[in-house]
Amino acid sequence: MSTATAPTHPLPETAPAVSPLPGLAATTRRQRRLAYWQAMPLGLVFLVFFVVPLALTLIVSFWEYNEYEIIPAFTLQNYADVFEGCLSGADLCTTFRTYLSTLKFCLLGWAATLSIGFTVAYFVAFHVRSTAMQTVLFLICTIPFWTSNVIRMIAWIPLLGRNGLVNDTLIGLGLIRTPIEGLLYSDFSVVLAFIHLDTVFMIVPIFNSMMRIDRSLIEAATDAGATPWQTLWNVIVPLCKPGIAIGSIFVLTLIMGDFVTVGVMGGQQIASVGKVIQVQMAYLQFPAAAANAVVLLGAVMVLIAALTRLIDLRREL
Repeated sequence: MSTATAPTHPLPETAPAVSPLPGLAATTRRQRRLAYWQAMPLGLVFLVFFVVPLALTLIVSFWEYNEYEIIPAFTLQNYADVFEGCLSGADLCTTFRTYLSTLKFCLLGWAATLSIGFTVAYFVAFHVRSTAMQTVLFLICTIPFWTSNVIRMIAWIPLLGRNGLVNDTLIGLGLIRTPIEGLLYSDFSVVLAFIHLDTVFMIVPIFNSMMRIDRSLIEAATDAGATPWQTLWNVIVPLCKPGIAIGSIFVLTLIMGDFVTVGVMGGQQIASVGKVIQVQMAYLQFPAAAANAVVLLGAVMVLIAALTRLIDLRREL
């Protein structure tokens, strides 16, 4: 009697490691090169119209000059003139006073444009149900771009002047007896012009952030018993931080370097950093103007860095 033996099966061999496809690395390199080629036109534009002018401004800020010529010789005198008297006396120097005046306009303009821009964007994004009407209202906000900034500023003069429409109306209603002098050629008129010119730069990024908010989050907050104000403060505002930061950067940088608005609406009587640079260029003091421009650029970069530290735009976007 023979004993039956169970059939033996050989153990499966370990599968060899799969080597990456030979064409995968080549495809990745090709895609990377294609991305560089696609970014090259915009990079060249950025280099020619942004990096090169900034580099030239920095170089000229170290040159000497006199009443007749610019001398390409290295000197730090231009920066010493900018901060002349700032470290020696108890009183604020001219540069610090000028920057404080400009910073005042920045804060007032930023607060007003943020309040108006957030309100308008909130109404269009959450209270206008029709997409077509949202588009129409959004386009209406861009109508001021159809005319020149100078024309829009000059349009305020017949309204705010001593014998303008506002004073005549108030006198006619018996609310005042004499015209109000501070409506035109004052800090009030400058801030009003900044609000008129720059509010749209706050509306657009905030509106874009609001349109990206998932409406189910608002419904969930309402179902949880949150009041409209609680929903606004705890849900909508945190999700709009990127738009608020971008709009703030736009407004602050525009006001910091502006000299036309301050000159026209301030009656050439109010100082600002941009106005100082414009006057120096008018007198052909290009190295001094370049030094002031470099200092202004540094101040603007500090503002932007502070905003980006508060809100991580790369993560939020």
